[in-house]
Amino acid sequence: MERWITRGAAALCAAGSIALLWTFGMFVAVPWREGRMLALNGIELQVLGVPLFGGIAVAWGALHILAIADRASSPRLYLTLALALLAALLLAVSAGASWTTARIA
Repeated sequence: MERWITRGAAALCAAGSIALLWTFGMFVAVPWREGRMLALNGIELQVLGVPLFGGIAVAWGALHILAIADRASSPRLYLTLALALLAALLLAVSAGASWTTARIA
C-alpha cells in the first residue's frame, strides 16, 4: 500500500513539472519564432527561467520519490516510468509552444 502512496506523490510532482514545462513552452514560443533567443531582456529571462528550472527541479524530485517506491524492487518499471516522464516533459514543452503559436499566427 505504501508503494502506491509514494507513486501517487510522485505522480502529483510529475503533473506539476509537466504544467511548469508547458508554461515554459508557452512563453518561449514568441522569442523563438522571432529569432531573438540570444537577445532576451531580464524580465523575459525570468519569465522563461522560472518555469524551466522549476519544472526541471520538480521533475527531478518526482523521479527521486518514484525511486523510493520502485528503484530497488522493480528497476524495469522505474526505468519505464522515468522514460515516460521524460517523454511527457518534452511533449509538454512542445504543446505549450504549439498552443501559443496557434494563437499568434
